Amino acid sequence: MKRSLVLAAALAAALPFSALAHKAWLQPSQTVIAGEHPWITVDAAVSNDLFYFNHVPLRLESLVITAPDGTTVQPQNASTGKFRSVFDVELTQQGTYRLASVNNGLSASWEEDGKPKRWRGTAATFATEVPKKAKKLQVSQSVNRIETFVTNGTPNATALAPTKVGIELVALGHPNDLFSGEEAKFRVLVDGKPRAGLEFEITRGGTRYRNAQDEIKVTSDKNGEISVTWPEAGMYWLETSSEDKKTTLKQARSRRLNYVATLEVLPQ
Repeated sequence: MKRSLVLAAALAAALPFSALAHKAWLQPSQTVIAGEHPWITVDAAVSNDLFYFNHVPLRLESLVITAPDGTTVQPQNASTGKFRSVFDVELTQQGTYRLASVNNGLSASWEEDGKPKRWRGTAATFATEVPKKAKKLQVSQSVNRIETFVTNGTPNATALAPTKVGIELVALGHPNDLFSGEEAKFRVLVDGKPRAGLEFEITRGGTRYRNAQDEIKVTSDKNGEISVTWPEAGMYWLETSSEDKKTTLKQARSRRLNYVATLEVLPQ
């Protein structure tokens, strides 16, 4: 037992920090479906391993499901447990659905009685929950998007239209038309405009069962585009982040942006 614990500690120390960081994700039971009234089930979690729910659930309060015609539909049978949330979606329309957890709020840190304090919430609750005369107060806006895409029958692009808020990823093709060994291209947008210099970490699921995380690192070029050739089939997690001063909430002096997508790559 002692030897096993020492080995586990050594392996953990050898892993890069990014591999140990918690990862938030939405994982649909499948992303390409054909049928008159098919269903999918989606797991939502924040975990140490992809895609295994072993840390905390991803809350569903900010979930937005956009149907192929651009309307918003509600999840069914939603439930949140100890390690994951889960919900069903009935795909009554033909085309592509966009499922996203979207947050646009505030985070603050300050000092109280010589101890650090942290807070997260909305602009509406900021005044009542953060002391007005807090020492060393720092406030930032947080704009986060965690999403995935599912197509029933023939794909379309209505639900994929950029919202022009925060970081978004636009497939220069279709996000449900990805195959192992093929190159896929995407355009990275920040507030609706292409952004160069954003680094993406791309990791295939199943990290629990391999020592090497096998991350792919790509950076958006001068046109705001990235390309990746998928080494094998599977579910992939993509993440990037940025920071700037372009706040839209008056309490914040800086803005933190984060984007995550789960994409399924099919075999040839």
